[in-house]
Parts: sequence; structure tokens; C-alpha cells
Amino acid sequence: MDLKFKVQGRIARPAAVVFEAVADPQQLSKYFTTGGASGPLEEGKTVTWDFADFPGAFPVYIKKVIKNSLIRFEWAAVEGNYNTTVEIKFETVDPLKTLVIIEESGWKENQKSLNASYGNCQGWMHMLCCLKIFLEHGINLREGFFK
Repeated sequence: MDLKFKVQGRIARPAAVVFEAVADPQQLSKYFTTGGASGPLEEGKTVTWDFADFPGAFPVYIKKVIKNSLIRFEWAAVEGNYNTTVEIKFETVDPLKTLVIIEESGWKENQKSLNASYGNCQGWMHMLCCLKIFLEHGINLREGFFK
């Protein structure tokens, strides 16, 4: 069994705008990392993300960045002794619409990891919904959502 998942959604904004909303810590903190993001997502860098619903900063190890196309990073799995890999892809549907695809993989084959993968799948779908409403309407859905 290969524990991985994929979520996706279309956002009515150009790929460059959608990419920047994920890569830029100021924008990311307005709809996703409600506790803040320490820096831009740049290849080879390590940043931290903090969430109001999961307090405590998470290190995010940026492995590959292709501007307006791909962000790949690793972060700690729930057991904490290995990392999972997240890929965020930005595909132009038309000049004003972007398909965002998020895949996460690399969990060990056990019940605790399976449960964690479900939680992360939920979190990434939530992130996509928040990204869409933030970019298309300027609303932060996460504000007050968890507290």
C-alpha cells in the first residue's frame, strides 16, 4: 500500500498570482498559516509555518521551486522521525484560471500514518478552499474557524 493523496481545485486567477499567494509569506499568512510563515518558499531554504489550530511552528524544507509551476517541500510526518513530501502544482487552464493540484506522499504503512494522511488531506483541501476565496473575494475563511 502506498499512502498518498491528491486534491485539486480551480482558481479564477492567473498562475503567477496563485503561485505568489502560496510562495509569499505575507499572503500565505492571510488565509492559511494563521500563526504566520517565516519566509518565502525558495528552493533550498527552510521556513516555518505556524497554525492557530495546531500551535507550534513546523519546519518546511523547500526542495524544488519552478516559478508559477511547482513548489515541492518536505515536512515532518506525525511520528516525527521521517518526512512526507508535498507537491503543489499550478497549471494554467486559461489566462485567467489556474488548476492547483496538491499531492502528499511518503507515509509509513501503519494506522497512525494512515490517520495522519487523512488529516493532512482534509487540511490541504481546506487550504485550497481558503486560497480560492482569498484570491477571488479577499476573504480569510480560517479567521475564527478553529477558535
